[in-house]
Amino acid sequence: MTLQVATIQMVSGTDLPANLAAARELLAHAAREGAELAVLPEYFCHMGQRDTDKLAVREEPGRGPVQDFLAASAREFGLWLVGGTLPLRAGDDRRVRNASLVYSPAGECVARYDKIHLFRYDNGRERYDESIAIEAGERPVTFELAARSGRCWRIGLSVCYDLRFPELYRQLAQAGAEVLLVPSAFTFTTGQAHWEALLRARAIENLAWVLAPAQGGRHENGRRTWGHSMVIDPWGTVVACRAEDGAGVLVAPLDEGRQSQLRQQLPALEHRRL
Repeated sequence: MTLQVATIQMVSGTDLPANLAAARELLAHAAREGAELAVLPEYFCHMGQRDTDKLAVREEPGRGPVQDFLAASAREFGLWLVGGTLPLRAGDDRRVRNASLVYSPAGECVARYDKIHLFRYDNGRERYDESIAIEAGERPVTFELAARSGRCWRIGLSVCYDLRFPELYRQLAQAGAEVLLVPSAFTFTTGQAHWEALLRARAIENLAWVLAPAQGGRHENGRRTWGHSMVIDPWGTVVACRAEDGAGVLVAPLDEGRQSQLRQQLPALEHRRL
């Protein structure tokens, strides 16, 4: 049994309606290719000039134009849809939650994950500190996806910088996750150095499929993201990759049989001692 998935790459800008229009075209393409699950990248709806620009487009949980768009798109295209991340109201007025929302083909929001690990980097030329405008989440999240075949898949949620913290993914695997989602906006510098290595490691460690939709290209705010959206199998093999900058869709099948075989041949998840 297979699950057809779409991993979507974007180069989002400061114009929210334009970003949503671009995302809709990519989702339509994914649906035409037979995808059942489509995953958008981190910040798919907005990449502002400054970190604090997120405050201007934040939404209340359960209502707002971005959430309306995701629900309507899931219904229109008959997709399980993961809205990379969008800014939701946090516990104070200075920050947002960087939230990944999951919608069923009926347009119902069935899961929410708030990014736990907040990126900070300073090499003297590039400086980032997500804690300025983002409030960290607290808990891992999985959800169950009922495929058209009747088979149910357990999906684990994460976002971008979470990728550097394997303990999160081990918790997701312990919760039964067979597929790990990593919507991201890796910088060009850190992506070039570590993106593929980290993604393959998380797949190998947990004998899980990894879907990594990314921002990829030069943005209006001057930031350059690494892109290289990927689908990786439970053996750590890259089965699909978008090597070039720019928006695009990777559609690939996740093979239940291959994962089951690998987990039987190498039952590493059963061998844990710590």
